[in-house]
Amino acid sequence: MKKYNVAILGATGAVGQEMLKILKERNFPVDNLKLLASKRSAGTLIEFNGKEYAIEEATENSFENIHVVLCAAENDISEKLSPAAVKAGAVVIDNSSAFRLKQDVPLVIPEVNGEDVKKHSGIIANPNCSTTIALTAINELNKYA
Repeated sequence: MKKYNVAILGATGAVGQEMLKILKERNFPVDNLKLLASKRSAGTLIEFNGKEYAIEEATENSFENIHVVLCAAENDISEKLSPAAVKAGAVVIDNSSAFRLKQDVPLVIPEVNGEDVKKHSGIIANPNCSTTIALTAINELNKYA
């Protein structure tokens, strides 16, 4: 099975911690993990799959040899660092609203339009949580119309 070098941008926040939890629950094939956050969090240790990882300060140079970036950062951080990650060769899955209205960024809800994930130019966005919940339900109801 192929393994991926994964970075979590915003790893110390609630969403970043949930992303780590889901990677573990789903046994995602992580080869190398890089946990990124603010300068003040640098050096903090976080455990994942029995190994401790030190938080690194997120910079534009943080994405070398990274395949996938899970972005749980605020809009301004995502707008600054996501293009750097794409330039380094990573695919960014962004949880902020920074790219939700960009023409070349697919807005994906896997249960509704998962095939759109293939239409990215390096960044994939998701809608906010209430939109995701509503559209997932509406999509199921449309199957009965």
